[in-house]
Amino acid sequence: MNSEYGFEIGMSPPASTYSGQIDWLMGVLHIAMIGMFLIWGIYFVYCLIAYRARPGGQATYHQTGEKASFIPDGIVLAFELWLILGFGIPIWAELKQETPPVEESLEVVLVAQQFAWNFQYAGPDGVFGKRDVAQVSASNPIGLDEQDPAAKDDFITINNLYVPVNKSVILRMTSKDVIHDFQVTNFRNKQDILPGTVQTLWFEPERTGKFEIGCAQLCGLGHTQMVGNVWVETPEDYKEWEQEQIEEAMAEAEAEASDSARS
Repeated sequence: MNSEYGFEIGMSPPASTYSGQIDWLMGVLHIAMIGMFLIWGIYFVYCLIAYRARPGGQATYHQTGEKASFIPDGIVLAFELWLILGFGIPIWAELKQETPPVEESLEVVLVAQQFAWNFQYAGPDGVFGKRDVAQVSASNPIGLDEQDPAAKDDFITINNLYVPVNKSVILRMTSKDVIHDFQVTNFRNKQDILPGTVQTLWFEPERTGKFEIGCAQLCGLGHTQMVGNVWVETPEDYKEWEQEQIEEAMAEAEAEASDSARS
């Protein structure tokens, strides 16, 4: 898949591997709808002129030609079936029912809340630490279980998701409170996040840069402020950033362990 399909229709520049397919479908639909509007508009104007009331004229009513009205309806139906069966269902299956291999991807846990995006990275061991709702606090927004050994090298970012370019990213998403909706328009993705469940969303960024995360589901008074960013970096820059986060997380864990031992 690539994004060089030539249809953007005024949208933000595509930046993921499947954004081009979405743009292509939207472009085809726009062109088809404009074409149908023009054809029916011209026919409507023709009928207004050709069958307008004239002095001395009298309207007649007959059944001739009614079968011909099924022709345009059949064309529209065939076009819609072609889009759905030939493109819509295959693309939906590829994006929503198939996920890239975890071992070849960056896997991140997203815990949404009013009104922030909390991202949990597994660290070097590749195992996500357990979360405990009883440990949720201002300094621990996802309730990361500090007693879990797997959590020692985990690190959390708030409203900022850092990922490497040209690598699949798998988000395991849940919510602490109400329904939210993760959307990055440049990636052409959108997924509701429901409390008490885990939804999966994946994307593969094609170019570096900063891309805005928006909540596409009304979630409270601060809904419009629930904004974050995806920072797509080169593999080298991402590795450097990741190492800094790991070292900082380990240092904090050691400091907390020392404080607990003294107390």
